[in-house]
Amino acid sequence: MKKTILSLAMVMALMVSVSSCREKKEEGTTGDAVENATNEVKDAANDAKDVIEAAANDAKDATQEAASDATDAVEGAVNDAKETAENAVNDAKDAAKDVMNDAKDTANNAVNDAKDKANNAVNNAADKLKKNN
Repeated sequence: MKKTILSLAMVMALMVSVSSCREKKEEGTTGDAVENATNEVKDAANDAKDVIEAAANDAKDATQEAASDATDAVEGAVNDAKETAENAVNDAKDAAKDVMNDAKDTANNAVNDAKDKANNAVNNAADKLKKNN
């Protein structure tokens, strides 16, 4: 961007010098030509200054916008990571609850099976005692 601005300033200065040479030939006095050339150089310098200031302001605005966009992107990434972590924690909790409930069910089934077998054994023993008496 700096090269473009400097090139533009050089082209404007060249145009001023070419224009001032033409006017110099057309006008009869050297003093008028020098004054006109000086005024045109001042105008060209002011125009170049305006172009450079506008470019600097544009660059500043673009930099601020890029920084804002980067900040938004980082905040979005942090929020996404936080949400993903929270989901992983919740999934782990749910899986742990499922494992615990399955273990309880298995233990309860084993206890019930043991009770049933014990009751059957007691009943069989009682039946044998009744037959033997």
